[in-house]
Amino acid sequence: MRVVAGEARGRRLVAPEGSETRPTLDRVRESMFNSLGSLDAVDGARVLDLFAGSGALGIEALSRGAISCVFVDHGRDARKAISTNLETTGFLDRSSVVAQDALAWLRDASKSSTNPQFDLVLIDPPYAADDELWSEVLILVTNLAAGGVVVAESAREITIPAGWDTRKEKRYGGTLVSVLQPPDSPESP
Repeated sequence: MRVVAGEARGRRLVAPEGSETRPTLDRVRESMFNSLGSLDAVDGARVLDLFAGSGALGIEALSRGAISCVFVDHGRDARKAISTNLETTGFLDRSSVVAQDALAWLRDASKSSTNPQFDLVLIDPPYAADDELWSEVLILVTNLAAGGVVVAESAREITIPAGWDTRKEKRYGGTLVSVLQPPDSPESP
């Protein structure tokens, strides 16, 4: 696994040990970020990488010009891999790694008086994620990404909340990548 393009192009990334994470293939990441580039969604973006795993998606965004990225993952091996990859790519100073379950972090962030805002949200939960998890994640993300772009990576089609736009959708073998835009005005979770 490597960084596909940008400032850290070609740098090797490590994946967390174990079978709980499934890093996005290089070719899928390349196509995904080319699509995001055509929407002008990466350069200068504040990025949130949920269920971050190796951090490859957020690191790709940083390499392509994002100004910052918050990586959220509860797994110790995942956080170790993310930190190693940030050190390898030189992006430690533009990143923070949060040791928390992504859904719990979203719930906390949506209740915070300093509600963080992101221009690009990358969501890649375990493929076993059900409709209930997707629904809650997307509703909570609405408050953090008003006017931004959300990328959802899943094994199957997911139900998109009312008011959201599907900008692009493409299947890569067993992976479905949906580029979504939440409504401009935040909703209550």
